[in-house]
Amino acid sequence: MERRRKRPDRRRRMRRKCSRWLEALTIAGVLLGACGLAVAQSGQSSQSGQGGQSQPPAQSTDKSKTPDVTPLTLDAAPPVNAEEDAAFKAFKDVPSTDLNKKIELGEDLVKKYPQSRYLPPVYYSLTIAYMQTNQVQKMLDVGDKEVALVPNDITTLAILAQTISRTTNSSTPNAAQQLDKAATYAKKAIELAPTLPKPENLTEETFTAGKNQALIAAHSGLGLVLIKHGKNADAIPEFEQAVKLDTNPDPVNYYLLGMANKSTSHFDDAIAAFNKCAAAPGPMQAQCKAQADDTKKKSATELSAPK
Repeated sequence: MERRRKRPDRRRRMRRKCSRWLEALTIAGVLLGACGLAVAQSGQSSQSGQGGQSQPPAQSTDKSKTPDVTPLTLDAAPPVNAEEDAAFKAFKDVPSTDLNKKIELGEDLVKKYPQSRYLPPVYYSLTIAYMQTNQVQKMLDVGDKEVALVPNDITTLAILAQTISRTTNSSTPNAAQQLDKAATYAKKAIELAPTLPKPENLTEETFTAGKNQALIAAHSGLGLVLIKHGKNADAIPEFEQAVKLDTNPDPVNYYLLGMANKSTSHFDDAIAAFNKCAAAPGPMQAQCKAQADDTKKKSATELSAPK
């Protein structure tokens, strides 16, 4: 029972650490064009002659200012609304530690202004807040809405891919479709990451770290989808990338890497992964140690597959 109580706490701590890092980078304009879009539109509403500082969405090739708002609605840009601007400012000013208030103000803003210019950053922040408060279905729903508006947001794509892959099982409605969606999101994040331009105000190290955090989640999500489809050999390089990019690898990824290697009779690699998982303090230590011991016994009676 003690182990069961500790696991949710550990997972929440890991999610907080990851999401704080990703959120800081995204709001800075590293991974998500939506925040820059909202700022640009806000600037247009208050300084119609100074819109040149805005940054258009990455997928837009038109240099004019008008396309900046087209992802939000099929019609023209919504009219300036001082109350809407104030509502977004109040939402943005809520500390990231006050998740309930963040969710309350975000949901109110979306309900009151369903075509708000601020939907992308609000949806993104709600995705993170729902994840941190274990409201998985709400997180998935609002995350889908966010990536529909900002298709090049690799952060949300990766978070959704990993979450869907880890929460989908045989009893999940439309499980096959959910896993397909997770794979699509993960592959898209992996494909887009190398194409993102580095903002001038960020160091290469900071920018790379931000992209890597998204790539870790994307590779992990794709790897687990492959395992659930029985494609363990294909899953191995995905988890290898996830642990390689992570300065503090998630034991879950080492465990899954071990299981994929064990299932394909790569016993030495499986034992190495399980041992690294077992070396990390936490509730998975015993399970990883047991898998390492079992794999050693298995390797004594079965031939290892060639690499």
